Amino acid sequence: MKKKLSPEDLDKFVVLVAVTFCCFLIPFMMSSINIALPAMEREFAIDAIMLGWITTSYMLAAAIFLVPLGKAADIVGRKRVFTAGIAFHIITSVLAALSPSAPALILFRFLQGIASAMIFGTGIAILASVYPVKERGKALGITTAAVYLGLSTGPVLGGLLTQHIGWRSIFWITIPPALLLIMLVLWKLKGEWSEAKEERFDFWGSVIYSLSLAALVYGFSHLPELPGFLLVFAGVMGFIGFVYWGRNRKDPLIDINLFLGNRAFTLFNLAALISYSATYAVVFLLSLYLQYNKMFDPQAAGLILIAQPAVMALLSPFAGRLSDRIEPRLLASVGMVLMAVALFGFAFLKGESTIIMVVLLLMVLGAGIAFFSSPNTNAIMSAVDKKYYGLASATLQTMRVTGNVLSMGIVMMVFTLFMGRVQISATDQELFLASTRTIFLVFTALSVAGVFASLVKGRNVGNTVELQNDM
Repeated sequence: MKKKLSPEDLDKFVVLVAVTFCCFLIPFMMSSINIALPAMEREFAIDAIMLGWITTSYMLAAAIFLVPLGKAADIVGRKRVFTAGIAFHIITSVLAALSPSAPALILFRFLQGIASAMIFGTGIAILASVYPVKERGKALGITTAAVYLGLSTGPVLGGLLTQHIGWRSIFWITIPPALLLIMLVLWKLKGEWSEAKEERFDFWGSVIYSLSLAALVYGFSHLPELPGFLLVFAGVMGFIGFVYWGRNRKDPLIDINLFLGNRAFTLFNLAALISYSATYAVVFLLSLYLQYNKMFDPQAAGLILIAQPAVMALLSPFAGRLSDRIEPRLLASVGMVLMAVALFGFAFLKGESTIIMVVLLLMVLGAGIAFFSSPNTNAIMSAVDKKYYGLASATLQTMRVTGNVLSMGIVMMVFTLFMGRVQISATDQELFLASTRTIFLVFTALSVAGVFASLVKGRNVGNTVELQNDM
């Protein structure tokens, strides 16, 4: 006779299922959209820069709203914000599927990014709230594997849908499972998790933070033009003002001491920012390379691109379990080295490069990301008190999406320098390949810097990781 699950075990199981499902669904849509970009470009007749904004607008919104919504979730309840995020994601998927123009699609993707911030800003925090430290690495490994499973199936299924039904079907297909997820959360998820409910929400701090981050990442995407430099400068000055504002408030949006007094937390977040900045745009670039240079259809391109996330999905649970026993900084550093090797290999990409070379480098890159991601997340969540879980989760996700935006910003900046505002075509292949090789060299340099950020000092104590804050 099977032993009945205790209420605590049932909560852990439901949370794991719900968070894992979201960790699959949203990356699935993101990677599907990447493979569908050429089809969107043809339908709307837009240039490469506007095409990039279909992806960038989503990430920009997520970056802006993650921390404010994560902090709000710590106060009003993480389940409440998590559920509302899923509902809003369904609404924005309908709007995106019905987009009449490229500007409308970019707007709806921006709104979808807000929904994503509500989900990812709370999901990992809920998981950390119900799983003890000694079991957390395993759970995070499962959710990380789900992310990469979504990324791996997205290009394949997205390619099939785009080729045979059209790119709009990518948005429609995510709606039924999201409705089932809401039913599961409302029916079985009993906790609310609002350890910071006595605090007041820092509204003006959120406004300063959001506007500063928006100016920074939007400005970066417009470099090297003068407005880009002005916006980046405004963003930096805004963050200086935000720090000053927070240090003079009782309940700031972000407790600056969380960064100033916890070097491990700060450097692991920096390593995450570097990792995503160096790797996110790889699929975007290779999707264009395979379809415009190698002349593959979306389905075939998707099958090739599956190599990276498939390896990530296979290795992430193993890396997560290892991080419960081995110092996360060591695993994360090994992962970052593998990333640098793969990205350097892509810097030699040519028109005649073989598909075998592309697949092998994607597999190495996938292994590197797998050994970096779960241990890095485990280290960050283990470095803070429980009342900061929502903020820590949102901060990590902000590093992720800000890194993604910066990654796309680097791509658009180099495209602007090499190609200008033109549609990518067969006649532009040499310029496209030259810009792609330059981008991969920049990504390689970032990964090398990330190795040192990942090597922050820590030591194992039993099955938990004790991070040394004062070094």
